[in-house]
Amino acid sequence: MTALAPEVPLWDPPVTHRFGVALGRHSNPYNDRLLRAVRGAAARAGCDLLLADTGDSVREEAAVVRALRADRVDGVLLVPAPGDDAVVNGLVRMGVPTVLVDRIAGRNDIDQVGSENIQAMSALVEHLAQRRHRRIALITGESGSTVSEERALGYRFGLERAGLRYNPELVACGMSSAGGAARAAGKLLDGWPSPTAIAVAGEAMLIGVQWEAHRRGIRIGSELAVVGYGDMDWARTVSPGITTMAQPISEMGRRAIQLLVERCREPERRPEAVRLAPRFLHRGSCGC
Repeated sequence: MTALAPEVPLWDPPVTHRFGVALGRHSNPYNDRLLRAVRGAAARAGCDLLLADTGDSVREEAAVVRALRADRVDGVLLVPAPGDDAVVNGLVRMGVPTVLVDRIAGRNDIDQVGSENIQAMSALVEHLAQRRHRRIALITGESGSTVSEERALGYRFGLERAGLRYNPELVACGMSSAGGAARAAGKLLDGWPSPTAIAVAGEAMLIGVQWEAHRRGIRIGSELAVVGYGDMDWARTVSPGITTMAQPISEMGRRAIQLLVERCREPERRPEAVRLAPRFLHRGSCGC
């Protein structure tokens, strides 16, 4: 008889639900952390998961969601690809238990979990204003995104609360990518008035801003203040470290599974939108 290793369980816990998880694996730097949180929460709830990579494409998203439905999953946890809402509309219309994660949508007919964006961005702008910055620029994410729109609104609120006037010449779209953000930063730095501080409305875009500043020989922290979103490993190790709002990724994954289980148990309950507050991580890139 072959002995079992001590860490191998003699039996598996019963599976209560099978959920499909659809997201672009490489679309955001924190998606691996989100997946780990989702897997841990699912295991604790006795749920099995099927993972599908959407490639962050609406077309591929539609294909993988069809495949998950054909595999008869009990529900879908979806990080929506940027673009139209055709897939989400179809899931709602068919009554498939679904939770949108991270990229929340401007609708009230589906469960959603994401970070709070308006007050968080406002706080970043106010922090820069307290450092006596008067030309504070914004690099926004992809247009049409609810998250991008909310963070842009928070930027305007922050300016207003600091007694600063909104200037559209200090706003550029970074297309939610490092390359797009580098181009946006270059446009802002070449413009007039050029900013003394830049708020970056997405984690991936911070890399592009960092690269463009380095290319131009601009010292972040002393010559240009930069703040943004995320708790990336590199943001802690570069000098100076990047001041950010860290999204509660682990809590987002846990709450998403909880909502999906509750939706399966109570299909008729009112959809819920959960907003989780980011955590302010103060480092040296803001000039403090």
